[in-house]
Amino acid sequence: MKIAIQGELGAFSHEAASRMVPRCTIVPCARSAEVFERVERGSVDGAVIPIENSLAGSVGEHLDLLLSKNVFVQGEFPLRIAHNLIAAPGVKLRDVQKVYSHPVALDQCREFFRRHRHIEPVAFYDTAGSVKYVVEQRVHNAAGIAGKQAARVYEGFILKAGIEDDKRNFTRFFHIRKGRRVRRGSNKTSLAFSVKNIPGALFKALSVFALRDISLSKIESRPVRGRPWEYVFYVDILRGDDEAARNALRHLGEVADLVKVLGVYPAA
Repeated sequence: MKIAIQGELGAFSHEAASRMVPRCTIVPCARSAEVFERVERGSVDGAVIPIENSLAGSVGEHLDLLLSKNVFVQGEFPLRIAHNLIAAPGVKLRDVQKVYSHPVALDQCREFFRRHRHIEPVAFYDTAGSVKYVVEQRVHNAAGIAGKQAARVYEGFILKAGIEDDKRNFTRFFHIRKGRRVRRGSNKTSLAFSVKNIPGALFKALSVFALRDISLSKIESRPVRGRPWEYVFYVDILRGDDEAARNALRHLGEVADLVKVLGVYPAA
């Protein structure tokens, strides 16, 4: 089974994909949009994407792509994330002036940069890719932030281990595929909806779940591209594809402008 991920082979997405879909063939992609396009075209069987970090919050681009693309969430997996400062062999911590990594990873290491104010954080397309760059290019004044696997794959040297702000640092990953498929034992649903900007609209939308004793484990809003000050709400409910959930979604469709079920899957 071919599974697309965004980033290099040493990335956290690689580890999550190997755990979620054992014995799969990993297909690395340079951009998140390419991951979703491959799933839609059918050139891969699915993809594993990071959707939310316990320190940095949701990956906004992936929420937007889940809404706009014809994909469906099949499962979730929380992966413990330990960040390491990795450089080319011979580079010392005192030499480092810049640190490259994915913006979400940089955001999880704020305390490190507060303690080392002379080091500049620089956004890079991928965690493992940042290590590949500094090692292969023999950059002597920079390092990357990534997992230990990236150091092994690209033969980098770990200058400092465990630089994440909190040791209970987890990233939730989604396994996505094309089209709607609901696995046996699914008891969690992710969906997106929008409402008119009028008094009580959000209250009415959320009441469809409260009336049926359906618990929400998450709710957040994202701006709608091209429509300033309009928002889409992303919600996780602790219910699968049962009668109560179906009735709630039908009711939601009566009070909301847009409703899209992003996935129904077993809760991790």
